[in-house]
Amino acid sequence: MKIEFIPVKTRIVQPPKDDITDILDSLKLKDGDIVFITSKILGLHQGRTARIGDITKEELIKKEADRYLAYVNETGDFHVNLTVTQNVLIPAAGIDESNANGYYVMWPTGIDKLCQEIRTRLMKKHGLKHLGVVATDSHTTPLRWGVTGITIGLAGVEPLKDIRGEPDLFGRNMHITKVDLIDPLTSMAVLLMGEADERTPIVILRNYQGIPFSDSASMKDFFIDPETDLYSPLLKVMPKTKK
Repeated sequence: MKIEFIPVKTRIVQPPKDDITDILDSLKLKDGDIVFITSKILGLHQGRTARIGDITKEELIKKEADRYLAYVNETGDFHVNLTVTQNVLIPAAGIDESNANGYYVMWPTGIDKLCQEIRTRLMKKHGLKHLGVVATDSHTTPLRWGVTGITIGLAGVEPLKDIRGEPDLFGRNMHITKVDLIDPLTSMAVLLMGEADERTPIVILRNYQGIPFSDSASMKDFFIDPETDLYSPLLKVMPKTKK
């Protein structure tokens, strides 16, 4: 069977709050599909918005972030706040003002739980046994221009494959390697969603056999404590925000 990424064009999801259950209920799904949904419409669904002018973006970022580091590049042509939010290293705590009509849109709360609620609703509606739901956002890669996609919440699919103990080509056992199964798929979905006026906040992946389905999988399977992470020397310069 041919693997398909199916972009779904929708109505405009409006701030400050817009119930997207009609969009979800209109999806045409098959057993084994994975549904990728951008964080923007999930945040709007929950009403996770703030009117521009009522609060500064920097104040909002500090409120949302777990770690925060302000930065102005040497040319002074842009100002970025690097943050760790919900254990994800991402600019500006994921807060966006594009396609938001005068509002800041924040990440949804309880993202895994929200993905599970959507998964349960869709499985019941379509009589499915296997379904994945993945929340996505755009993010940057150090030392390189351009945005790609990253997973910020999930339900129904295992995000990792542990290959520790398996041999390489020359019989040497792998010691620390785990393979990220979901982010490469998320990156492709986000590429198809677009970043401007495409109005394509959902992409369905069909006929992909390379990822196990699981009722218990969550983003916790991904998380590494910032103090023990490979990048901890860099993360330590990012002060924790006061909560």
